[in-house]
Parts: sequence; structure tokens; C-alpha cells
Amino acid sequence: MNIKKLAATALIAVSVLMTGCGDAKIGAVDVSKVMDQAPRVKTLMSEAETKAKEAQESYEKEYVNKPGLTEEDVAKAQAELQRKLMGINQAYTSQIKNRLDVVLEEIAREKNIDVVISNAAEDKMIYYGAIDVTDEVIKKMQ
Repeated sequence: MNIKKLAATALIAVSVLMTGCGDAKIGAVDVSKVMDQAPRVKTLMSEAETKAKEAQESYEKEYVNKPGLTEEDVAKAQAELQRKLMGINQAYTSQIKNRLDVVLEEIAREKNIDVVISNAAEDKMIYYGAIDVTDEVIKKMQ
């Protein structure tokens, strides 16, 4: 059993104990499916790709095949490009995660769910008994 599954199992067990034996409602979400299908995620990913492409084009315009640049200049520019690309990736990943957190919390409150865990199709943790909220998350991530 890997660490993620062990941690999730422990979290579920603690939740069940804290809410009273057998009274806990567990929700499950396939985050991979949300990332593939949610309109807001698609929009944000497209924006991130556009910004990354713009940064790459700007770098190429300024530094590729320019006479008189030293290897040090090119190395610095490449490092700066990598920082920009990482910053873009982190900013958009953070936006997606924050929106997903808000939507999951909202759905959990609406359905009186005590715990929502990731239950990706390719790495199932719960096969029976959880309330699948994936489609609702996709709808709310407009």
C-alpha cells in the first residue's frame, strides 16, 4: 500500500471516529476527469499556454541567433525564461487548485459530506460507498 492510500485511509478512519461510527459521509472526486473536462480549467490552461508561448517567443526574438551575445548572456536569458515559465505554471496551477477547493467545499456543505477524497479512475481508493461528486465539480467549474 503506498503512502497516499495509507494517508487517505487514515484520514477516513479519523473522520468516521470523529463524526460517530458509521455516520460519516464520504465524497469522491476524480480530479483527472475534472482537469480534462471542466470548462474553467480548460480556459485557465489555455491562458497559461498562451502566456508561456509569448514568453518563449519573446526569448527567441531577443536572444536566438543574435550576434554579439556571450554564452553567459544566453545562459542568463535561458534561466530567466525558465523562471517565467515556472511562475506562469505556478500561478495558473494555484488558481485551478483554489477554485477546485472552493467548489469541493461548497458541494460538501450542500450534500453534508464529511470527507472528500481523490478517487481517480486509474488509481481507485474507494470502489463502493462514496458519493461521487466529480460531475458536479465539473459543472460548477465554469
